[in-house]
Amino acid sequence: MPMPETGPAPQRTSGEGRLSLKNVEDRTRIGTLFQEGAAKLLFPQAAGNHLEAVMINTAGGLTGGDRMRWHFALGADCRASLTTQACEKIYKAEEGSTATVDTTIEVAAGGAMAWLPQETILFERSALSRRLTIDLAPTATALIVEAVVFGRKAMGEDIGKASFRDCWRIRRGDRLEHAENFSVGPDAGAVLARPALLGDRRVFATVLLIAENCERHLDGARAIVGREGGVSAWSGKLLARLVDEDAYSLRKRLIPLIGLLNKKAELPKVWST
Repeated sequence: MPMPETGPAPQRTSGEGRLSLKNVEDRTRIGTLFQEGAAKLLFPQAAGNHLEAVMINTAGGLTGGDRMRWHFALGADCRASLTTQACEKIYKAEEGSTATVDTTIEVAAGGAMAWLPQETILFERSALSRRLTIDLAPTATALIVEAVVFGRKAMGEDIGKASFRDCWRIRRGDRLEHAENFSVGPDAGAVLARPALLGDRRVFATVLLIAENCERHLDGARAIVGREGGVSAWSGKLLARLVDEDAYSLRKRLIPLIGLLNKKAELPKVWST
């Protein structure tokens, strides 16, 4: 019996970017840079002891089977913002296949890192598994921001079937400072529509600040977040959750919240282009 004909396997995107930073005469400079496949890094000019790195996926989005890997190492007293050129779009995946993104960040003594990617947008029947691992020296600080969009309201996009898994592991010194796992799918639409989750909203964001005495920002953060979310602070950690009907409305609160927690530093310019 003849075997059924099969076409060529679909081409998959892969990419890896690695960046180390060093302090040279009180300015953050590139130590080493490696980029391969669809992963690219750009470096807009920044003032003072600060470097901005912009991650680019030249494939223009991810689908099942695609894989991206990022690794960043900030040396002692380095300051850097890590962002994306645009929103990362997660497209329809073949059944049983998943796009994966693995990010590792190390921050040495006295370093300050702001992880500020633009929104991740999931489309119908998309599947994404994401892992963020951060190792901080005891005197390092970090601001971590992630926003996820389940279908764009302005485009009339509704999410019924989709899968999303997100895993964070953040250590400071020898201590596990923060860990969380989020998983939804394959019936993401029905699950997220529950009143205790998103209800009729489509977007949520997590904002985490790890810094000494960050509890002083609690009242200001709560005033910005309002009733569509919540903020807690304890033991050198401030955590905020925000939900909204679309990314545009979310940014009206997310941007001032980042400004408050990021020592009033300017957002990466790609956020406004």
